[in-house]
Amino acid sequence: MIRQTWAVLYKELLTELRQPARISGIFFFALALVLLVGVASPSGVVLQKMAGATLWLGLMLASTRALDQSYQVELEHNALEGMVLWPVDPRAVYYGKAVANAVMLLLVCCALTPFVLAMCDAGIAGNKLLFVAFLAAGCSGLAAPGTLFGLITGQARGSSVLLPLLLFPIVVPMLLAAARGTMLVMEGGPSAEMEGPGWLKVLLVFNLLHWSLGGIFYGYIIEDG
Repeated sequence: MIRQTWAVLYKELLTELRQPARISGIFFFALALVLLVGVASPSGVVLQKMAGATLWLGLMLASTRALDQSYQVELEHNALEGMVLWPVDPRAVYYGKAVANAVMLLLVCCALTPFVLAMCDAGIAGNKLLFVAFLAAGCSGLAAPGTLFGLITGQARGSSVLLPLLLFPIVVPMLLAAARGTMLVMEGGPSAEMEGPGWLKVLLVFNLLHWSLGGIFYGYIIEDG
């Protein structure tokens, strides 16, 4: 199972390296959304308080473009049926693709964060490791259901519209926890030390739920598709 997952992950990352336009396009889309929020903000104080939410808003909307194209190569080359015929556990295919999507979103998030901090005139006053943990857990929580729903909508007309309709109701509660925890760590102080780990636990529970259910249902969906 681990070897199969690693093989799928290697294939996905190699595909992304050969087609860097996708990840750069996602980054600039997220950056444009963040800049729009910054320009529309009524004051610098308000914008500073919104730094964490602004980061996750841009990443959430940009992730739909990343996850929507997750099966583009398979669909263009009619390779989706071949994936079903592989002597590979469907869960390995799911986890390989989901981890690759999580890595891609995390790279975009890391590149986007300095721009958000500079635009909002914000810093990271709290625990830096806790801040990184929120970024990693948030991107992971986006990738898990997004990979599953990307398979469902990939072959449908208007997939770019269907994917947000399915994905947002699932991930918005999780991203609220991510935005709240990120904001607390940015502000620092006793509240960050007391409440921050609690919000991270909430985020990890969502991750556990999404990754577990995704692995269970993926095999049924890819065989029926």
